Amino acid sequence: MKFGIIRERKTPPDRRVVLSPKACQKVLETYPAAEIVAEPSPIRVFKDEEYREAGIEVASKMEECDVLFGVKEVPIDALIPDKKYFFFSHTIKKQPYNRKLLQAILKKNIELYDHEVITDRKGIRLVAFGRYAGIVGAYNGFRAYGLKSDLYQLPKASELADQQALIGQLSALQLPNIKVLLTGKGRVGNGAREMLEGMGLTEVGVDAYLNETFDEAVYCQIDVDEYNLRKDSTPGNMHDFFDHPGDYRSNFMRFARVTDLYMACHFYAAGAPYLYTRQDAKQPDFNIRVVADISCDVDGPVASTLRASTIADPIYGYHAQNETEVGFKDPDAIAVMAVDNLPAELPRDASRGFGATFIQSVIPAFFNDDADGVLQRARMTQHGRLTERYAYLQDYVDEG
Repeated sequence: MKFGIIRERKTPPDRRVVLSPKACQKVLETYPAAEIVAEPSPIRVFKDEEYREAGIEVASKMEECDVLFGVKEVPIDALIPDKKYFFFSHTIKKQPYNRKLLQAILKKNIELYDHEVITDRKGIRLVAFGRYAGIVGAYNGFRAYGLKSDLYQLPKASELADQQALIGQLSALQLPNIKVLLTGKGRVGNGAREMLEGMGLTEVGVDAYLNETFDEAVYCQIDVDEYNLRKDSTPGNMHDFFDHPGDYRSNFMRFARVTDLYMACHFYAAGAPYLYTRQDAKQPDFNIRVVADISCDVDGPVASTLRASTIADPIYGYHAQNETEVGFKDPDAIAVMAVDNLPAELPRDASRGFGATFIQSVIPAFFNDDADGVLQRARMTQHGRLTERYAYLQDYVDEG
Protein backbone atom coordinates (compact mmCIF):
# COMPACT_ATOMS: atom_id res chain seq x y z
CA MET A 1 0.00 0.00 0.00
CA LYS A 2 1.63 3.21 -1.19
CA PHE A 3 0.37 6.44 0.38
CA GLY A 4 0.98 9.87 -1.12
CA ILE A 5 0.92 13.16 0.80
CA ILE A 6 -0.21 15.68 -1.78
CA ARG A 7 0.78 19.32 -2.03
CA GLU A 8 -2.04 21.68 -1.00
CA ARG A 9 -3.00 23.78 -4.00
CA LYS A 10 -6.12 25.62 -2.88
CA THR A 11 -6.04 29.42 -2.69
CA PRO A 12 -5.60 30.89 -0.13
CA PRO A 13 -2.91 28.34 0.75
CA ASP A 14 -3.30 25.98 3.69
CA ARG A 15 -0.11 24.81 5.38
CA ARG A 16 -1.61 21.83 7.23
CA VAL A 17 -0.95 18.20 6.38
CA VAL A 18 -2.57 14.87 7.26
CA LEU A 19 0.67 13.17 8.31
CA SER A 20 3.68 14.94 9.80
CA PRO A 21 7.16 13.42 9.32
CA LYS A 22 6.96 11.70 12.73
CA ALA A 23 3.48 10.40 11.92
CA CYS A 24 4.83 8.94 8.67
CA GLN A 25 7.58 7.19 10.62
CA LYS A 26 5.00 5.68 12.96
CA VAL A 27 2.95 4.35 10.03
CA LEU A 28 6.01 2.72 8.46
CA GLU A 29 7.13 1.22 11.76
CA THR A 30 3.69 -0.22 12.45
CA TYR A 31 2.92 -1.47 8.93
CA PRO A 32 5.98 -2.86 7.10
CA ALA A 33 3.92 -3.21 3.90
CA ALA A 34 3.28 0.53 3.78
CA GLU A 35 5.19 3.06 1.69
CA ILE A 36 4.86 6.84 1.87
CA VAL A 37 5.85 9.53 -0.61
CA ALA A 38 5.49 13.25 0.09
CA GLU A 39 4.93 15.51 -2.89
CA PRO A 40 7.30 18.52 -2.78
CA SER A 41 5.63 21.61 -1.34
CA PRO A 42 6.88 25.18 -0.82
CA ILE A 43 4.12 26.03 1.68
CA ARG A 44 3.67 22.94 3.87
CA VAL A 45 4.34 23.68 7.56
CA PHE A 46 6.72 20.71 7.67
CA LYS A 47 9.47 21.37 5.14
CA ASP A 48 10.50 18.85 2.50
CA GLU A 49 13.82 18.46 4.32
CA GLU A 50 12.02 17.45 7.53
CA TYR A 51 10.40 14.55 5.66
CA ARG A 52 13.73 13.53 4.12
CA GLU A 53 15.38 13.60 7.56
CA ALA A 54 12.61 11.30 8.79
CA GLY A 55 13.41 8.85 5.99
CA ILE A 56 10.38 9.75 3.86
CA GLU A 57 10.82 10.03 0.11
CA VAL A 58 9.98 13.47 -1.27
CA ALA A 59 9.15 13.23 -4.97
CA SER A 60 6.59 14.17 -7.62
CA LYS A 61 5.32 10.61 -7.85
CA MET A 62 1.69 10.87 -6.86
CA GLU A 63 0.66 8.89 -9.97
CA GLU A 64 2.50 5.88 -8.51
CA CYS A 65 0.60 5.99 -5.20
CA ASP A 66 -2.53 4.00 -4.34
CA VAL A 67 -4.06 6.47 -1.88
CA LEU A 68 -3.56 10.24 -1.73
CA PHE A 69 -3.95 12.26 1.47
CA GLY A 70 -4.76 15.98 1.47
CA VAL A 71 -6.52 18.52 3.66
CA LYS A 72 -8.44 21.03 1.53
CA GLU A 73 -10.23 20.59 -1.80
CA VAL A 74 -8.01 19.55 -4.71
CA PRO A 75 -8.35 21.83 -7.76
CA ILE A 76 -10.08 20.03 -10.61
CA ASP A 77 -7.13 20.27 -12.98
CA ALA A 78 -4.84 18.68 -10.35
CA LEU A 79 -7.02 15.60 -9.77
CA ILE A 80 -5.35 12.38 -10.90
CA PRO A 81 -7.86 9.94 -12.47
CA ASP A 82 -8.49 6.49 -11.00
CA LYS A 83 -7.01 7.29 -7.58
CA LYS A 84 -8.29 7.12 -4.03
CA TYR A 85 -8.34 10.57 -2.40
CA PHE A 86 -8.86 11.73 1.18
CA PHE A 87 -9.63 15.42 1.74
CA PHE A 88 -12.35 17.79 2.95
CA SER A 89 -14.47 18.09 -0.19
CA HIS A 90 -17.15 20.37 1.30
CA THR A 91 -19.83 18.71 -0.82
CA ILE A 92 -21.83 16.64 1.68
CA LYS A 93 -24.19 19.58 2.36
CA LYS A 94 -24.59 20.24 -1.39
CA GLN A 95 -22.39 23.34 -1.26
CA PRO A 96 -22.96 25.01 -4.67
CA TYR A 97 -19.38 26.22 -4.99
CA ASN A 98 -18.03 22.64 -5.08
CA ARG A 99 -20.59 21.01 -7.38
CA LYS A 100 -18.15 21.03 -10.30
CA LEU A 101 -15.51 19.40 -8.10
CA LEU A 102 -17.76 16.45 -7.27
CA GLN A 103 -18.80 16.15 -10.92
CA ALA A 104 -15.12 16.01 -11.92
CA ILE A 105 -14.36 13.39 -9.26
CA LEU A 106 -17.06 11.15 -10.70
CA LYS A 107 -15.96 11.77 -14.28
CA LYS A 108 -12.34 10.92 -13.43
CA ASN A 109 -13.37 7.68 -11.67
CA ILE A 110 -11.91 8.82 -8.37
CA GLU A 111 -12.74 7.16 -5.06
CA LEU A 112 -13.39 10.05 -2.68
CA TYR A 113 -13.18 9.64 1.09
CA ASP A 114 -14.17 12.82 2.89
CA HIS A 115 -12.50 13.44 6.28
CA GLU A 116 -15.78 14.91 7.52
CA VAL A 117 -17.61 11.59 7.21
CA ILE A 118 -14.97 9.31 8.71
CA THR A 119 -17.02 7.98 11.60
CA ASP A 120 -17.43 5.05 13.95
CA ARG A 121 -20.43 2.73 13.85
CA LYS A 122 -22.47 5.20 15.92
CA GLY A 123 -21.80 8.03 13.49
CA ILE A 124 -19.33 9.86 15.72
CA ARG A 125 -16.55 11.58 13.81
CA LEU A 126 -13.12 10.03 14.26
CA VAL A 127 -10.82 12.66 12.74
CA ALA A 128 -11.26 16.42 12.92
CA PHE A 129 -9.50 19.72 13.47
CA GLY A 130 -12.24 20.94 15.81
CA ARG A 131 -10.09 21.12 18.94
CA TYR A 132 -7.70 23.47 17.16
CA ALA A 133 -10.56 25.62 15.88
CA GLY A 134 -11.53 26.11 19.53
CA ILE A 135 -7.95 26.84 20.59
CA VAL A 136 -7.34 29.46 17.91
CA GLY A 137 -10.88 30.83 18.06
CA ALA A 138 -10.67 31.52 21.80
CA TYR A 139 -7.37 33.35 21.31
CA ASN A 140 -8.85 35.35 18.43
CA GLY A 141 -11.84 36.23 20.60
CA PHE A 142 -9.63 37.85 23.22
CA ARG A 143 -7.61 39.53 20.49
CA ALA A 144 -10.83 40.99 19.06
CA TYR A 145 -11.90 42.15 22.53
CA GLY A 146 -8.64 44.01 22.99
CA LEU A 147 -8.92 45.73 19.62
CA LYS A 148 -12.59 46.61 20.12
CA SER A 149 -12.06 48.04 23.61
CA ASP A 150 -8.64 49.63 22.91
CA LEU A 151 -7.33 47.91 26.05
CA TYR A 152 -4.49 45.87 24.52
CA GLN A 153 -3.11 44.44 21.29
CA LEU A 154 -2.19 40.84 20.61
CA PRO A 155 -0.29 39.42 17.63
CA LYS A 156 -2.22 37.26 15.22
CA ALA A 157 -2.30 33.57 16.10
CA SER A 158 -0.63 32.78 12.77
CA GLU A 159 2.41 34.77 13.91
CA LEU A 160 2.96 32.52 16.95
CA ALA A 161 4.55 29.07 17.07
CA ASP A 162 2.11 26.88 18.96
CA GLN A 163 -0.67 26.64 21.53
CA GLN A 164 1.66 27.37 24.43
CA ALA A 165 2.73 30.60 22.75
CA LEU A 166 -0.95 31.59 22.45
CA ILE A 167 -1.56 30.81 26.13
CA GLY A 168 1.54 32.80 27.04
CA GLN A 169 0.11 35.87 25.33
CA LEU A 170 -3.29 35.50 27.01
CA SER A 171 -1.80 34.85 30.45
CA ALA A 172 -0.04 38.20 30.37
CA LEU A 173 -3.28 40.16 29.87
CA GLN A 174 -4.70 42.38 32.59
CA LEU A 175 -8.41 41.93 31.87
CA PRO A 176 -11.20 43.97 33.46
CA ASN A 177 -13.96 42.08 35.28
CA ILE A 178 -15.66 40.93 32.08
CA LYS A 179 -17.88 37.90 31.70
CA VAL A 180 -17.00 35.41 28.97
CA LEU A 181 -19.60 32.92 27.76
CA LEU A 182 -18.74 29.68 25.96
CA THR A 183 -21.45 27.57 24.27
CA GLY A 184 -20.71 23.95 23.38
CA LYS A 185 -18.92 21.07 25.08
CA GLY A 186 -17.67 19.10 22.09
CA ARG A 187 -14.21 19.14 20.51
CA VAL A 188 -14.47 22.82 19.59
CA GLY A 189 -15.86 24.00 22.91
CA ASN A 190 -13.38 22.00 24.94
CA GLY A 191 -10.51 23.29 22.78
CA ALA A 192 -11.58 26.82 23.66
CA ARG A 193 -11.91 25.83 27.31
CA GLU A 194 -8.28 24.64 27.27
CA MET A 195 -7.28 28.21 26.47
CA LEU A 196 -9.42 29.77 29.20
CA GLU A 197 -8.05 27.33 31.74
CA GLY A 198 -4.51 27.80 30.45
CA MET A 199 -4.65 31.57 30.93
CA GLY A 200 -5.99 31.13 34.45
CA LEU A 201 -9.51 32.48 33.91
CA THR A 202 -11.91 31.60 36.73
CA GLU A 203 -14.89 29.40 35.84
CA VAL A 204 -18.25 30.04 37.52
CA GLY A 205 -21.56 28.21 37.42
CA VAL A 206 -24.67 29.36 35.59
CA ASP A 207 -26.44 30.90 38.59
CA ALA A 208 -23.39 32.85 39.70
CA TYR A 209 -22.68 33.98 36.14
CA LEU A 210 -26.20 35.29 35.69
CA ASN A 211 -26.70 36.89 39.09
CA GLU A 212 -23.38 37.85 40.67
CA THR A 213 -20.76 40.53 40.06
CA PHE A 214 -17.07 39.65 40.24
CA ASP A 215 -13.83 41.54 40.81
CA GLU A 216 -12.07 39.57 38.06
CA ALA A 217 -12.78 38.22 34.60
CA VAL A 218 -14.76 34.96 34.72
CA TYR A 219 -16.20 32.49 32.23
CA CYS A 220 -19.09 30.05 32.05
CA GLN A 221 -19.38 27.09 29.68
CA ILE A 222 -22.93 26.02 28.84
CA ASP A 223 -24.60 23.42 26.65
CA VAL A 224 -27.93 23.22 24.80
CA ASP A 225 -30.01 22.33 27.84
CA GLU A 226 -28.96 25.59 29.52
CA TYR A 227 -29.93 27.97 26.72
CA ASN A 228 -33.05 26.20 25.38
CA LEU A 229 -36.45 25.49 26.93
CA ARG A 230 -39.32 23.33 25.75
CA LYS A 231 -42.11 25.42 24.23
CA ASP A 232 -44.72 23.59 26.31
CA SER A 233 -42.81 24.40 29.54
CA THR A 234 -42.37 20.73 30.44
CA PRO A 235 -38.88 19.57 31.53
CA GLY A 236 -36.50 18.86 28.66
CA ASN A 237 -33.10 17.25 28.33
CA MET A 238 -30.30 17.04 25.81
CA HIS A 239 -31.44 13.78 24.22
CA ASP A 240 -34.94 15.14 23.76
CA PHE A 241 -33.57 18.36 22.30
CA PHE A 242 -31.47 16.52 19.71
CA ASP A 243 -34.43 14.31 18.79
CA HIS A 244 -37.01 17.12 18.68
CA PRO A 245 -35.25 20.49 18.27
CA GLY A 246 -38.42 22.09 16.89
CA ASP A 247 -40.12 21.64 20.26
CA TYR A 248 -37.70 24.09 21.89
CA ARG A 249 -37.23 27.85 22.08
CA SER A 250 -34.11 29.80 22.95
CA ASN A 251 -33.51 31.00 26.49
CA PHE A 252 -30.19 32.61 25.54
CA MET A 253 -31.15 36.23 26.21
CA ARG A 254 -30.64 35.79 29.94
CA PHE A 255 -26.97 35.17 29.14
CA ALA A 256 -26.78 37.94 26.52
CA ARG A 257 -27.80 40.51 29.16
CA VAL A 258 -24.68 39.90 31.26
CA THR A 259 -22.06 38.70 28.73
CA ASP A 260 -19.26 40.89 27.38
CA LEU A 261 -17.41 38.38 25.18
CA TYR A 262 -19.28 35.44 23.65
CA MET A 263 -17.53 32.40 22.13
CA ALA A 264 -19.84 30.26 19.99
CA CYS A 265 -18.52 26.69 19.81
CA HIS A 266 -21.79 24.76 19.65
CA PHE A 267 -23.02 22.39 16.96
CA TYR A 268 -26.13 23.75 15.26
CA ALA A 269 -28.64 21.34 13.74
CA ALA A 270 -31.35 22.21 11.24
CA GLY A 271 -34.63 22.94 13.01
CA ALA A 272 -33.04 24.02 16.26
CA PRO A 273 -33.93 27.49 17.60
CA TYR A 274 -31.52 30.36 16.97
CA LEU A 275 -29.54 31.40 20.04
CA TYR A 276 -30.30 35.06 19.39
CA THR A 277 -32.07 36.72 16.50
CA ARG A 278 -31.58 40.10 14.89
CA GLN A 279 -34.50 41.37 16.96
CA ASP A 280 -32.85 40.09 20.14
CA ALA A 281 -29.65 41.97 19.29
CA LYS A 282 -31.64 45.23 19.02
CA GLN A 283 -32.86 45.03 22.62
CA PRO A 284 -31.41 47.71 24.92
CA ASP A 285 -30.33 45.07 27.44
CA PHE A 286 -28.35 43.04 24.86
CA ASN A 287 -24.87 43.41 26.38
CA ILE A 288 -22.55 41.35 24.14
CA ARG A 289 -19.96 43.58 22.47
CA VAL A 290 -17.62 40.94 20.99
CA VAL A 291 -18.55 37.61 19.39
CA ALA A 292 -16.05 34.92 18.46
CA ASP A 293 -18.25 32.74 16.27
CA ILE A 294 -15.97 29.73 16.09
CA SER A 295 -18.78 27.53 14.76
CA CYS A 296 -19.36 30.11 12.01
CA ASP A 297 -22.87 29.33 10.82
CA VAL A 298 -23.47 32.25 8.47
CA ASP A 299 -26.84 34.02 8.76
CA GLY A 300 -27.88 31.42 11.30
CA PRO A 301 -28.20 30.88 15.05
CA VAL A 302 -25.85 33.74 15.96
CA ALA A 303 -27.56 36.65 14.22
CA SER A 304 -24.53 38.95 14.14
CA THR A 305 -22.60 36.54 11.88
CA LEU A 306 -23.32 37.98 8.45
CA ARG A 307 -20.45 36.24 6.70
CA ALA A 308 -17.29 34.26 7.32
CA SER A 309 -14.19 36.38 7.80
CA THR A 310 -10.60 35.58 6.84
CA ILE A 311 -7.30 35.05 8.58
CA ALA A 312 -6.02 38.17 6.81
CA ASP A 313 -9.02 40.28 7.89
CA PRO A 314 -10.65 38.44 10.79
CA ILE A 315 -12.95 41.02 12.41
CA TYR A 316 -15.91 43.03 11.17
CA GLY A 317 -18.71 44.93 12.87
CA TYR A 318 -22.43 44.20 13.05
CA HIS A 319 -24.72 47.20 13.53
CA ALA A 320 -27.67 45.65 15.33
CA GLN A 321 -30.18 48.46 14.75
CA ASN A 322 -29.49 48.67 11.01
CA GLU A 323 -28.76 44.94 10.57
CA THR A 324 -25.73 45.86 8.45
CA GLU A 325 -21.99 45.31 8.41
CA VAL A 326 -19.90 48.24 9.62
CA GLY A 327 -16.37 48.73 10.90
CA PHE A 328 -15.93 46.87 14.16
CA LYS A 329 -14.64 50.01 15.90
CA ASP A 330 -18.01 51.72 15.35
CA PRO A 331 -19.36 52.53 18.84
CA ASP A 332 -22.68 50.86 17.98
CA ALA A 333 -21.11 47.74 16.46
CA ILE A 334 -20.80 44.26 17.84
CA ALA A 335 -17.30 43.07 16.87
CA VAL A 336 -17.52 39.71 15.09
CA MET A 337 -14.65 37.26 14.58
CA ALA A 338 -15.94 34.52 12.26
CA VAL A 339 -12.90 32.96 10.57
CA ASP A 340 -14.01 29.64 9.08
CA ASN A 341 -10.58 27.94 8.80
CA LEU A 342 -9.13 28.68 12.23
CA PRO A 343 -6.91 25.56 12.55
CA ALA A 344 -4.91 26.81 9.57
CA GLU A 345 -3.52 29.51 11.89
CA LEU A 346 -1.85 26.85 14.03
CA PRO A 347 -0.75 24.41 11.30
CA ARG A 348 2.00 22.51 13.11
CA ASP A 349 -0.01 21.66 16.23
CA ALA A 350 -3.18 21.02 14.21
CA SER A 351 -1.40 18.66 11.82
CA ARG A 352 0.16 16.68 14.64
CA GLY A 353 -3.17 16.28 16.41
CA PHE A 354 -5.04 15.33 13.25
CA GLY A 355 -2.36 12.85 12.23
CA ALA A 356 -2.45 11.09 15.59
CA THR A 357 -6.18 10.37 15.26
CA PHE A 358 -5.82 9.48 11.57
CA ILE A 359 -3.18 6.85 12.39
CA GLN A 360 -5.35 5.45 15.17
CA SER A 361 -8.67 5.41 13.33
CA VAL A 362 -8.07 5.23 9.58
CA ILE A 363 -4.71 3.72 8.67
CA PRO A 364 -5.48 0.30 10.27
CA ALA A 365 -8.46 -0.09 7.91
CA PHE A 366 -6.08 -0.46 4.96
CA PHE A 367 -4.42 -3.47 6.57
CA ASN A 368 -7.30 -5.24 8.36
CA ASP A 369 -9.77 -5.47 5.48
CA ASP A 370 -11.66 -2.48 6.84
CA ALA A 371 -12.87 -4.61 9.73
CA ASP A 372 -14.73 -1.73 11.40
CA GLY A 373 -16.25 -0.32 8.19
CA VAL A 374 -14.42 2.99 8.50
CA LEU A 375 -13.56 3.18 4.80
CA GLN A 376 -16.93 1.91 3.68
CA ARG A 377 -18.78 4.64 5.59
CA ALA A 378 -16.49 7.40 4.32
CA ARG A 379 -16.38 6.30 0.67
CA MET A 380 -18.50 8.81 -1.22
CA THR A 381 -17.76 7.75 -4.81
CA GLN A 382 -16.71 4.53 -6.50
CA HIS A 383 -16.63 3.31 -10.12
CA GLY A 384 -17.71 6.74 -11.32
CA ARG A 385 -20.89 6.76 -9.22
CA LEU A 386 -22.03 7.95 -5.82
CA THR A 387 -22.09 5.16 -3.25
CA GLU A 388 -25.44 4.21 -1.74
CA ARG A 389 -24.78 6.15 1.46
CA TYR A 390 -24.31 9.37 -0.53
CA ALA A 391 -26.90 8.82 -3.24
CA TYR A 392 -28.81 11.80 -1.79
CA LEU A 393 -26.25 13.98 -3.61
CA GLN A 394 -27.37 12.79 -7.07
CA ASP A 395 -29.67 15.74 -7.72
CA TYR A 396 -26.85 18.06 -6.62
CA VAL A 397 -24.50 16.39 -9.09
CA ASP A 398 -27.08 16.55 -11.89
CA GLU A 399 -27.66 20.29 -11.50
CA GLY A 400 -25.67 22.79 -13.53
